[in-house]
Amino acid sequence: MSTFVPASRVSRIKVSPSTAAAARARELKAAGRDIVDMTVGEPDFDTPDHVKAAAHAAIDRGETKYTAVNGTPSLRKAIIGDFERRLGLRYADNEICVGGGAKQILFLALMASVENDAEVIIPAPYWVSYPDMVIANEGKPVIVQCPQKQGFKLTPEALEAAITPKTMWLILNAPSNPTGAAYTRDELREIGKVLLRHPEIMILSDDIYDQVWFKDEPMTTLVAAVPELKDRVLLTNGVSKSYAMTGWRIGYGAGPAPLIAAINKLQSQMSSCPSSVSQAAAAHALASDQGFVTDSVKVYKERRDYACRRLNAVPGLSCLVPDGAFYLFPNCVGVIGRRTPEGKVIETDLDFVLYLLDGVGVAALQGAAYGLSPYFRLSIATSMDAITEACDRIERAVGELR
Repeated sequence: MSTFVPASRVSRIKVSPSTAAAARARELKAAGRDIVDMTVGEPDFDTPDHVKAAAHAAIDRGETKYTAVNGTPSLRKAIIGDFERRLGLRYADNEICVGGGAKQILFLALMASVENDAEVIIPAPYWVSYPDMVIANEGKPVIVQCPQKQGFKLTPEALEAAITPKTMWLILNAPSNPTGAAYTRDELREIGKVLLRHPEIMILSDDIYDQVWFKDEPMTTLVAAVPELKDRVLLTNGVSKSYAMTGWRIGYGAGPAPLIAAINKLQSQMSSCPSSVSQAAAAHALASDQGFVTDSVKVYKERRDYACRRLNAVPGLSCLVPDGAFYLFPNCVGVIGRRTPEGKVIETDLDFVLYLLDGVGVAALQGAAYGLSPYFRLSIATSMDAITEACDRIERAVGELR
């Protein structure tokens, strides 16, 4: 028997609930269960053919070696061009870093800065990985509840109340996973006023879903709304969600040069560089025709509208219509306290999602994993047939509660 004992930092963090739920759904399917998996946080579309062709061309050119730690010049140029074209933001080459997914950039940014229980403000509902990333890097997550009556958004008052002398970072994710909520320019300016009063606080702006956007007015981001904060914001993004490239593992950040240099230093000792072929594909995706993004957002919007309409018609459930991303975060308070056909009381949102899985074969994620209950998360990054079937089954399951 192995005598290996994991370091204490490992015991302090959890396995990602979304990853675990997706794995459980796959196991049940493999065992022959009829499961409609609504947990997957990646597009159901394939990577565009012209992007795959760019990767093949890079291979044929022999671009299969190590690259610079901070990414290839062509990818950095494409990232700079994308930020300027879409957001009106200008960055220098030494203000750009590239990693194996936006998740790696976020983790390295915290590793480069957080220690000694430095505090990181995280609005809830939050992406499940944020608190554990902070804990793994010896920081302290400070969770700020953002209820549905606030549109699941952080208010200036709540932000001000959460700030202490130990606050180092604020994490803002918009459109949000799991709610799809995003901030207006005016809302960002009000948050910016608070941050300008506290010049010691840095901001992690996780914009990975910013192109999965459903509203008529353009999507904006904190650094565009409050340019005075530019030297304190790390803007993170990637090609995973917008271009259906989750497996290519390319993410990037734009921010103050000293922070970028620290991230690059850590990456040089961790992974050396991202995949050269993936970088070529990502550079092409960012700099070429954007029709795939436009077309996929239209499909997501149709799915969103249908699923929200169906869920809001189920007694006991209600669903705020998201501004962006490809998730729904329905409230299930109306089923709490009711009994399943087998007599089990639904006491929590975890009980409810387990009932959906065991009773009707719908895999979802409990709101508690995202820091707010009683809710559950559904991904609409799946076919309309699957969404229709999931809604049918959820409606039937709720109808069978007593």
